Amino acid sequence: MSLYSRLTRVGASGFGYASTAEQVTAGLDLGGKRYLVTGCNSGLGLETVRVLALRGATVFATARTLPKAEEAVRGLAGDVRPLACELTDLASVASCAQAVVESGEKLDGIVTNAGIMALPKRELVHGVEKQLFVNHVAHFALVTGLLDQLTDDARVVSLSSTAHTDAPSEGVDVDDLAYERGYIPFKAYGQSKLANLLFARELSRRFAGTDRIACGVHPGVINTNLGRHVGPIRYAFKLLGPLFFKRIDQGAATQVWALTRAEAGLIDGQYLADCNVARSSEHGRDLALARRLWERTEELLAKLEEGLQAG
Repeated sequence: MSLYSRLTRVGASGFGYASTAEQVTAGLDLGGKRYLVTGCNSGLGLETVRVLALRGATVFATARTLPKAEEAVRGLAGDVRPLACELTDLASVASCAQAVVESGEKLDGIVTNAGIMALPKRELVHGVEKQLFVNHVAHFALVTGLLDQLTDDARVVSLSSTAHTDAPSEGVDVDDLAYERGYIPFKAYGQSKLANLLFARELSRRFAGTDRIACGVHPGVINTNLGRHVGPIRYAFKLLGPLFFKRIDQGAATQVWALTRAEAGLIDGQYLADCNVARSSEHGRDLALARRLWERTEELLAKLEEGLQAG
């Protein structure tokens, strides 16, 4: 496929690779809708918050600290409510969820947008490899802590990535969440993004019988702060980005489309890219693995909660 064809092609949704978040929400009135978006301080998260608020929605926008969130959303039009949510700190995650509960507002959707990528050296958070903890475990805790706060037809959009195809051969090793067996930065990142997709698959299954839906999204390859740990690739972004990579407004399009416009029955439990349903890896379609990962994450969080209470 030529570069021109790739950039201009649209799918069944009427949108495609080059569609922007503003374009996929054109004509929508989101007044009365309420959403939570993690990672609002820059990049895709900030653009997602901006466009949702522009269309009339109330948006809870999280960053690692309240000052960072406040600074990021300062000047945005609409009702944007900054919150702190430090994803390496389960107490902060719980406080964020509690703040939403105490607001009395029901959520029409959540976008688990925040994340970290390709840490050069293995780091642990509560005994879990840091990328897996931040990208998956902490978001699992946040979303499950807000399930009672969701509207009857709410949508949960989990930011995955085509990098999920680079996960280790076993997919997600639920018996080695610390990644002790030969840490490789991009393999660990791929595992965390596979976990994001599997979370969406299992959450969709658990939503069965309701009008709530969950899905996983690949936003595209974009030059954002996510790539700050990968120097040579970061340099390539600067040189080749205008030719081969999406802009931030294009990268935010699929998650905004899934949250606000896509037909629920079409996207529920699916993997999405370029504002259309896409095909994931075989591991990404492994529903048994999705269930095991969910159960293992629940067990982990229960033990951590016990430890926090004992401390």
